[in-house]
Amino acid sequence: MCWRVDHNAGLVLEDVSFAPAGHAPLQVLASLTLGQLEVPYDTGLRNTEDITSQGFGGRSMLTLTARSCGGERLTTPVPTIGDGSVGSVEPREVLCRETVDGGISYHATGEEPGDEPLVERRTDLRLSTISKVGWYEYVTQYTFGADGSITPELGATGDLSPADYTDAAHGWAVGEGDHDHAASHSHNVVWKMHWALGGRGGQRVEQYDAADTDEMGPKSRVVSGSLTGIGREDTRTMTDRRWWRVVNPDRRNDDGHPVSYEIDLGASSSFTFTRDDGHEHGGYDIAFTEASDCELFATANRDGHCGRGVPDYVADRQELDDVVAWVAIGFHHVPRDEEQSPMESHWQGFTMIPRDVTATRPDAPPSRETVNGSPPPAE
Repeated sequence: MCWRVDHNAGLVLEDVSFAPAGHAPLQVLASLTLGQLEVPYDTGLRNTEDITSQGFGGRSMLTLTARSCGGERLTTPVPTIGDGSVGSVEPREVLCRETVDGGISYHATGEEPGDEPLVERRTDLRLSTISKVGWYEYVTQYTFGADGSITPELGATGDLSPADYTDAAHGWAVGEGDHDHAASHSHNVVWKMHWALGGRGGQRVEQYDAADTDEMGPKSRVVSGSLTGIGREDTRTMTDRRWWRVVNPDRRNDDGHPVSYEIDLGASSSFTFTRDDGHEHGGYDIAFTEASDCELFATANRDGHCGRGVPDYVADRQELDDVVAWVAIGFHHVPRDEEQSPMESHWQGFTMIPRDVTATRPDAPPSRETVNGSPPPAE
């Protein structure tokens, strides 16, 4: 992949590819970046749109130290003012590249009693930057798993705002007694992924749902699952047993299945952006749009002729081919005594995982290399 720093979005990753063991690389994403960070306070007295108002790049992006990066610190020129059109540009160490332990990759019991288990740990690649906006300091982090998974996360640390104290209904008591209530607030984040599975264009989007059929089988309830195509620009919301995938129907693995990536939102505090309130498509957990050079941000988009944000982008219901996904992940932050000071990092994010990119796991142990499909009956 390639990386650069944008004065608004901060860290931008481009031309992201995954090379499974023993296979040719597969391009997955044309680009991956933050689309917006909104921080509305429960009092209704404050709201910020940190990506478009102050930005995660430029002077907001902090120079890393040996303590803030446990791996290699990479340097790039960063403008001292705005986007670099005025002022100077200085090279700084702003990107942290780490190789980290990803935990147990697999653990399978041996074939015979007394056999050693088949077990391997995995190694992941982690890229991160740190940006200071107001009293908060944000860690933009992307973890690339050995299995091809991609996990975008935003970590928030720094300090609680000293200007935002309120009553018990809108905050939480910190400090001695019950009179200083730090205001609760939300961190509403949207990530923007421009998909390019096997190259730009020719992408399709599908939604998977599994629902209880109200039928009881011999041992458990019967649950039925199915895929539904999303052929045009739209917004969708999360519910139980639901995920989405971006698929290239013309690119197939050795089993003849089209390659795809699953988008799994996990647990999230759903939200509606302040600017989107009242729009037909205002509240969403994920949105799919056709790629456009002027649709830059999830809200407060400055290029007015193509819309102010995601609800405007999906309004014309274009057919999807060159797909962009906007994933909205919320975190409602109710302060704690322990967050003074500085506060412990708190995280929000989601995961994208390969689905049918390879016919079997590419790094299978020798004794399992032939396992593919329903096993033959036991003799």
